[in-house]
Amino acid sequence: MSVTRSGSGACRLLATGLVASLALGAPHALLADQAVLHMEIGDPGRKGREVPLVLDGITDTSTGRLVTPQEMAKKLADTGILFIGENHTNQEFHDVQMRTIRALHEAGREVLIGLEMFPYTEQAVLDNWNAGRYTENGFVELAGWYDNWGYHWNYYRNIFVYTREKGINMYAVNSPRDVVKSVRAKGFENLSPEEAAHLPPKLATDNDEHRRMYRAFFDKDDALHMNDAALDGLYRAQTMWDATMGWNALQALRQHGGPNAIMVVLIGAGHVTFGLGSERQIDPYYDGRIASLIPVTVVDDDKQPVKQLRASYANFVWGLPEEVDTVYPSIGISLMGALGKDPGQIIQVSKKSVAERAGLKVGDVLLSLDGASIPSEKVLRRQMADYRWGDSAKAVIRRDGREMALDINFRRAAP
Repeated sequence: MSVTRSGSGACRLLATGLVASLALGAPHALLADQAVLHMEIGDPGRKGREVPLVLDGITDTSTGRLVTPQEMAKKLADTGILFIGENHTNQEFHDVQMRTIRALHEAGREVLIGLEMFPYTEQAVLDNWNAGRYTENGFVELAGWYDNWGYHWNYYRNIFVYTREKGINMYAVNSPRDVVKSVRAKGFENLSPEEAAHLPPKLATDNDEHRRMYRAFFDKDDALHMNDAALDGLYRAQTMWDATMGWNALQALRQHGGPNAIMVVLIGAGHVTFGLGSERQIDPYYDGRIASLIPVTVVDDDKQPVKQLRASYANFVWGLPEEVDTVYPSIGISLMGALGKDPGQIIQVSKKSVAERAGLKVGDVLLSLDGASIPSEKVLRRQMADYRWGDSAKAVIRRDGREMALDINFRRAAP
């Protein structure tokens, strides 16, 4: 679901869902990027100053002061929509989401949850989960978790179990993948009527600060070596994601929430930063308050401490430690996917990854893993969900027209 290169600017935005339909597999570091964190963009009232980032602390960027989760919930008393940015494979980010949801619920708020991982056209599966019609394993299978999302169910499990126990309903807010691909390839003006029907009534299609932020996540070492046309296509896709997820979350709040309700949207951080993504898209259509919370690691790509960031980055920032490894193993590759004729072709191998140590190379085609054919990235997602650190697998690849077998050992890199 992302194309990553550990330590790169491209890694962070892609890891938050920018190219969710393009490729899969490498670790999603989402370490703090000093240049982006200090950009003077976003809310005019906050972009002219910086605030501290404190490990295990929540900074209220309106004041620069630290607050507890319970105090943050009180400060959100007049907020109707809260976007919580995430790194999909960092458990600490999901723990922040869980603690925030719990604090809001215990403060007496009516909480609704908006989910990036499901297109709004599949709301029925969430209705069944909300109503208790699925067992946990049944939901993962029948809802097509690894088709719709791909990241390990256990990253999100605690949130799903808690919200169902507390009667907190969940709502699908994303776009159908095929429509996002069409927007990327054809542009908004060339969509078919059926495709255009999935778009919100209005989109803010361009913004100088948003485009500056977007380009800042890419650098000359980007694994895809995007030209301007390709970057423009991805920017359109990003804009559609921002608008659709914001709009669908707003509609769910209006249709299902009472006067005390707050819609908490769990969404990739790239859709939240500086208020330029989903928040900007729906602000003209919502009279209530919109807020954002983004966890940020206190160590940057170069292992340097991050002690402060731009106050306009989010309404609240939660300092987290550097994540050395994901909880669940990643093979450390990105596949061609929908970009080419051979979806299993490897377009990137992350440095110090399981794949690099196993001898996988860019240009190889991954044919199978432990005997399971890998005809698509969705199949690889489902296959990877069964592995844990310390496991091993047999891969069959095609290299230069010849098939060969490789041993894949899921071991973390030594320090």
